[in-house]
Amino acid sequence: MPAVRTTRTVLAAVLVAGLTGTALATPALAADAPAASDHTATRAALQAAVDAGVPGAVAQARDGRGAWTGTAGERRGNDRYRVGSITKTFVATVLLQLQAEGRLDLDDPVEKWLPGVVRGNGHDGRRITVRQLLNHTSGVYSVTSDPGFQEKIFGPGFLEHRYDRWTPRQLVDIAMTHAPDFAPGTDWNYSNTNYVLAGMVIEKVTGRPYGKAVENRIIKPLKLRATSVPGTDVRMPKPSSPAYSTLSEAPDAPVHDVSRLSPTIAYAAGEMISDSNDLQTFYRALLKGRLLPRAEMKEMTTTVAVSPELPGVGYGLGLMRQKLSCGKEIWGHGGGIHGSSSEAQATRDGGHSLALNFNADWTGDSGSVLEAEFCGVTPPR
Repeated sequence: MPAVRTTRTVLAAVLVAGLTGTALATPALAADAPAASDHTATRAALQAAVDAGVPGAVAQARDGRGAWTGTAGERRGNDRYRVGSITKTFVATVLLQLQAEGRLDLDDPVEKWLPGVVRGNGHDGRRITVRQLLNHTSGVYSVTSDPGFQEKIFGPGFLEHRYDRWTPRQLVDIAMTHAPDFAPGTDWNYSNTNYVLAGMVIEKVTGRPYGKAVENRIIKPLKLRATSVPGTDVRMPKPSSPAYSTLSEAPDAPVHDVSRLSPTIAYAAGEMISDSNDLQTFYRALLKGRLLPRAEMKEMTTTVAVSPELPGVGYGLGLMRQKLSCGKEIWGHGGGIHGSSSEAQATRDGGHSLALNFNADWTGDSGSVLEAEFCGVTPPR
C-alpha cells in the first residue's frame, strides 16, 4: 500500500502506510545501521513524518535498556488516540480465551452463533467458521468497501454524518448487499465486516457487549488505564491531540479536525482508544503468553499468506507477522481511522516493542518508523 493514505481506504487497510515498502525492502538497506535500541533513527523517522505533512507524531519503545518516548510536531508523549484496527487483536484474544474455556470452538460455523445474519448474494454463515472471520479467509465483503458507506463516512459527507449511530447489524446488512469476495477458505482478503461479526459472536456467547469482555478480560487485568472501548461516546479522553483529515484524495483539499466521531462506524473492527504505553503492555503480555494458553497462542500465530507480492507478511488470528529489511520478524497490527494512523509491533518474544501514532490519515510513512526502531535504518532526507 502506498505511503499516502486516504480516508476512503483507511479503515479497510491492514497494510498501514509504508508496510509494503517495508516488506519488500532489500536487506542492504540495513547494512552498517546503528543499534536499534539507540532510537536515534526512530527520532529521525518521526521528524521525517512531520516534515512530510503529518501534524504530529508520537512513539514509545521498550527494549532491554528500558522505555523511550519520542515526539515530533504537535504531540505529547502520553497522548491517547484512536487505534483503529489494532482493536482486532483485542477481539481475537477474547474469542481465543472463550475457546480455551470451552464456551465456543473457532471452527464453529458463524450460523451457530448468529443464525440468519450472514445471508444474501451468496453469503452463507453455514459455510463460514469463526476462525475464517479472524484470519480474513471468510470471503465476506467488507462494509468499508461499499460506495454508499464510503461516501457518507469517509468523504465530505462525514462532516454531516460524523455523529450518526450504527448498529453492528446495520453494518453487516450493508455488506450482505454485495457478493462475497471468494468462497470461504479459498483466498485471503481483509474485511472489516469479519470483525463486526466477531464482536457480535462475543456478545452472543457472553450475553454482554463485546466491549465489556475486552474490559474485564484484558484492560482491567493488565491495568491499561489509557485504553477504552468508547461505544457511542464521540469524545476523545484527555490527554489527546486533535486528529486531522482532508476527507478527500485531492492534493489541495482543506484539513479538518475529525477528533470527534461516532465509534459505531467501526465497532469491533476498529473503535478502541489507547496510548503507546498501554498498547505495548498489551502486545508484550500477549506474546509472552500471559493472556492465552499455549495451544491458543499457537493458533493465533498460525498465519496465512496475504499476497504473493508480500512473501514476508502473514496474517494469523487478529495478529500480523512481517519481516523487516534487516531480517528481523515483528508481530502486531496496524490501525487507521479518521485522522489517526497507528502501529503496535513487537518481536515474537515480546522483548522489544514499539507503538506509534500519526494524527493524520493522508500522509506519513509508519513503515519507516518500524525500520528505524527495529533495524536502525535512518530515513532518507
